[in-house]
Parts: sequence; structure tokens; C-alpha cells
Amino acid sequence: MSKPCIICVAITGSLPRKENNPAVPITVAEQIESTQEAFEAGASIAHCHVRNADQTPTSDPEKFALLLAGLRKHCPGMIVQLSTGGRSGAGQERGGMLPLRPDMASLSVGSNNFPTRVYENPPALVDWLASEMCTYAVTPEVEAFDLSHILQAIKMHGERKLHGNLYVQFVMGVKNAMPVDKDVFDFYVHTMATRAPEAQWCAAGIGPGQLTVNEWAIAAGGHTRTGMEDNVRLDRERLAPSNAALVQRAADLCEKHERPVATWQQARELLAIPTPAA
Repeated sequence: MSKPCIICVAITGSLPRKENNPAVPITVAEQIESTQEAFEAGASIAHCHVRNADQTPTSDPEKFALLLAGLRKHCPGMIVQLSTGGRSGAGQERGGMLPLRPDMASLSVGSNNFPTRVYENPPALVDWLASEMCTYAVTPEVEAFDLSHILQAIKMHGERKLHGNLYVQFVMGVKNAMPVDKDVFDFYVHTMATRAPEAQWCAAGIGPGQLTVNEWAIAAGGHTRTGMEDNVRLDRERLAPSNAALVQRAADLCEKHERPVATWQQARELLAIPTPAA
């Protein structure tokens, strides 16, 4: 199998804190340094959140702007994907960074249960976020926590509500949402192959499911996501020393399954995302 595998690194997220793993990058400077190491290890997409000084999540466009500028300087060519996730803000506040014109942004197209709350993505907000991404030429990465989200993404793309090429990420292992289940994963892959054969897909496993889902995705010809947002450990006994270490682990799986790790140029070609002007 010669298709290059795109490795996305989710460097920080909204939840992991220094108390969970001292290597979790919180400040913009820490995130830039951690992403640069992950980029050099083989990641071609950086999925980014920003935090306040007290480590709480935020959707502050100014912090996103600093992070975006730093990543474009220190990781030239890397695809920068900003999060519009619901832990960092409410309503249209979640899309306040889209005028910065990042390469990509995450987009959840439906609601689902999280461990202690409902992750609300009402249709009106989904349509607004998608419209803003079209306005600013931002390619969405659809984060699918359920089969219905995959089907909705395919429908929205067919209706030209999503900018660029369709890119769907299967998220597995969130408590109360979709578990890490091989039969479900295989059906997700089948659904994409039969209903959106021109699209690209990716898969992410949360917590202890990260390594398992990384391997499933790579073996099945898809792309994969790793990083400290999803998992702060190498195994039960060891904390991950860096985001780069988790990226290297995914790259090793690519070698095992005879998949070349996608360069940033190949990732941009696969996703039809132009390189930003200097």
C-alpha cells in the first residue's frame, strides 16, 4: 500500500493539564515548540486549542492568532487546524478565530453525550460555522462521534455547505459516545468508501484506545491522529514524554504496514489545501 498516511497531532486539547502530564504544552510558546518537534517527527497537521494562564480552555482569537503565526513561522508548510470545539466557548464564540483563515478547522455536525455533559451542536450553529468556513476558505475536518455525523457530513458536502474536499475523522473511545469497536470502525470505513469514495478519512482513539485506532486506520488505508489532547500516556506505566513521541509511535506503525508518512506537501495535495502565501 503506497498511499501516504497523514499524521495529525492534537497537541493540547481542552482537558489535559500539567498535573496529568508535565509535558502537556499550555502556553503559546510551549505549543509552538511541541508542535515543531512533532512536525519534525512526521506530523503534517496540527490540531490546535488555546488555553488561559490558569490552563482553562478559551476561544480567544488573539491567542489563536499568536499560535497560528508562530506555527507558520516555525513549522513552514504544516497544515494548521484550529478547534471550534464546545469546551472552549459557547455559540458563535466558537468560530471567532475563523477570520484568521487557518488551513483547516474542526467541525462537529451533530450532538452527542460526553462523560458528564451533552456536547451540543445544534443545526443552526453547525450551519453558521460551516458558512463561516466557506467565507474564509477554511477546510473543515468533520469530527464524527457517531455514524449519523458521518452521514450528515456527506450530505452537507453534497449540498456544497462544506468548503473544499470532504475530510471526516472518526472519534472513538469517548465515554458515553462511540467506543473503540472494530466492527463499528469497519462499517465507518465501508460507509466512506461506498458513499463518499473521493473523500479522505482519518481516525482518532481516545485514552488507551489511541494506539489501537492508530493501527486500524493505518492498516485500512486511512489517516490517523495522535497527541496529548487524546492521550497523555505511552502505556499504563509511562507518561508520554512529548507529542513528538506519540507521533513517532504512529510513524512506526506506518512503517510496519508499509505506508509512507505523508510530507506536508503530500498532505496538502491529498486534501487540496493550498500553501498559504508567505
